[in-house]
Amino acid sequence: MRNDILADALSAIKSAEFIGKPEVVVPASTIVKEVLRVMQEKTYIGEYELIDDGRGGMIKIKLLGKITRCGAIKPRHSVKMGQYVKWEKRFLPSRDFGALVISTPQGIMTHESAKKNNTGGALLAFVY
Repeated sequence: MRNDILADALSAIKSAEFIGKPEVVVPASTIVKEVLRVMQEKTYIGEYELIDDGRGGMIKIKLLGKITRCGAIKPRHSVKMGQYVKWEKRFLPSRDFGALVISTPQGIMTHESAKKNNTGGALLAFVY
């Protein structure tokens, strides 16, 4: 039984990247698809496609070998507009390197996009 599908998906991606696989299959959900969209925009992963297996579905992801580390942030802390620097220092190795994935009222986006939109949200994941 899976309690956190996002954490399972990011763990599978990190493990597959570490051993050098060209692609990985992870469980599908709406939040996983949105986080993958953000990761694809930042060019951490290649194309991905939804595979309908008649149950919940799976997502097949092409890996580019650019991810050093990624993971879900638990608990999902809420972040105000001025607190992004604090969380960058906590989860990312250096400034302007990597991305925090944030769930905002405007949708799921990176912390840089949330800064530009002057909005807060909840931390979902990190990737670098």
